Amino acid sequence: MRRPQIFVMITISILLAMIAGCGQDDSGMRGKPPVAVEIAKVSRSDIRDIGNFSGTLSPRSSFTVAPKVAGRLKRLTVDIGDVVRSGQVIAELDDEEYVQDVLQARADLAVAEAQEVQRKSALELATRELQRMQTLRDKDFVSESDMDQAQSEYNAAYANHQVAIAQLGKSKSELKTAEVRQSYTRIKVSWDDGLATRVVGERYVDEGAMLTVNSAIVSILDNSVMTAEIDVIERDYPKIQLNQPAAINTDAFPGEDFVGKINRIAPMLQESSRQAKVEIDVPNPNGELKPGMFARVQIEFRTHSDAIVIPTSAIARRNEREGVFIIDRDTMTAKFTEIQTGIRQDDRIEILSPEIKGEIVTLGHHLLEDGGAIRLPNEKPKSAGEMGK
Repeated sequence: MRRPQIFVMITISILLAMIAGCGQDDSGMRGKPPVAVEIAKVSRSDIRDIGNFSGTLSPRSSFTVAPKVAGRLKRLTVDIGDVVRSGQVIAELDDEEYVQDVLQARADLAVAEAQEVQRKSALELATRELQRMQTLRDKDFVSESDMDQAQSEYNAAYANHQVAIAQLGKSKSELKTAEVRQSYTRIKVSWDDGLATRVVGERYVDEGAMLTVNSAIVSILDNSVMTAEIDVIERDYPKIQLNQPAAINTDAFPGEDFVGKINRIAPMLQESSRQAKVEIDVPNPNGELKPGMFARVQIEFRTHSDAIVIPTSAIARRNEREGVFIIDRDTMTAKFTEIQTGIRQDDRIEILSPEIKGEIVTLGHHLLEDGGAIRLPNEKPKSAGEMGK
C-alpha cells in the first residue's frame, strides 16, 4: 500500500526540481556561478628581448711594479691616484752597494785589458821568433829540436793570448751586468700599447722599507677603458655575439647608462655553474668608472616591431597546454585558446600564434574552465534571456 505513495512523492520531487531549474541562467544549469575576473585588451607594440646581468668593473689592464734587485727604498715619487707616463722613474733604491760593484768591475776590466795587451805582445814576439827559426831551419843553421822549441813557445803564447781575450770579454760582460744591476735601482714603469698615461692604483710600501726581488711597490692601472665581467647562463649563451652593444649602469651614477660592447666570450661554460664568462669593454674617457664598482648590464638580443603583446599575468595552463582566456562579451564567457609565445619583457609577453585580439582574462582564470561564465567588476551577470538577445 505504501509503494504508490512513494512513487507519487518521487514524481512530485522531480517536477519541482525541473520547475526550479527553468528559472536559472545557463551558468546555473551547469551548476557553477560566474567567475569574477579582471581583463585587459590585447595590444600591438614593439617588444625587446633583453638580458639583465650583474658583474664587476675592472681596468682593461693592470700590473704591479716591483724591483728586480733587493735594497732599501730610498725614494718613492708617486702615490695613489697619480698619473704616470711610460718610461717614468717612480722609485729609487739605495745603490751604494751596486755602485761599488760597478767600480770593481771596471777595475777588473782594466786588469784584463792590460793582460790582453801583454799576452798580445808576447804572441807577436813568439811569432817573429818562429818565423826566424823557420828561415834558419830552411838553411840548416838550426837543429830540429830548436825548431820544435820555437814552435812550442809560439803555441803557448797563442794560447795565453786567447785566454786573455776571453778574460777581457768576461770582464766587459761583468761590468755590463754591474751597470745594469745599478740601473735597476732606478725603478721605471713602461708599456707598449701606445697609451700616453696610466694611473697609480695602490701603494704597497713606504720609503725606507727593505725590499726583496719582486716585492710589490705600486700597481698601475689603465682606466681609459673599463671591463665589465659578467656570467651568462646556458639559455642566453647562444644569443651573445662579439661586438654586441650593452648598457652598463652603476650605483654611483643612477639613471646614467654607459655604452659598451662585448669584446670577449669564453668558449666554454663552467661545469659547476653552467655559466660562461663574458667581458664587455666600456669606454671611460673621463675616468668616472672605477675598478671594483658593481655593474648592472643590459644586453638587447632582438626586437620585434608591431608584435601582439599581452600581460604575462594572462597566461594560463590547462592540460599541459599554455593559453589565454578570450572574453566573449555577448555571452559573458571566456574561451581558452592555446598560444605560442615569443619574447618576454618585464610583465609583457609576445604572442606568436594564433593572431588573437579583443579582451583576455588577467586575474581569476585559475577558476575558469573553457567556455565558463564570467563576471566583470561592477557589472551584474546577464540572465539567460539577456545572453540570447
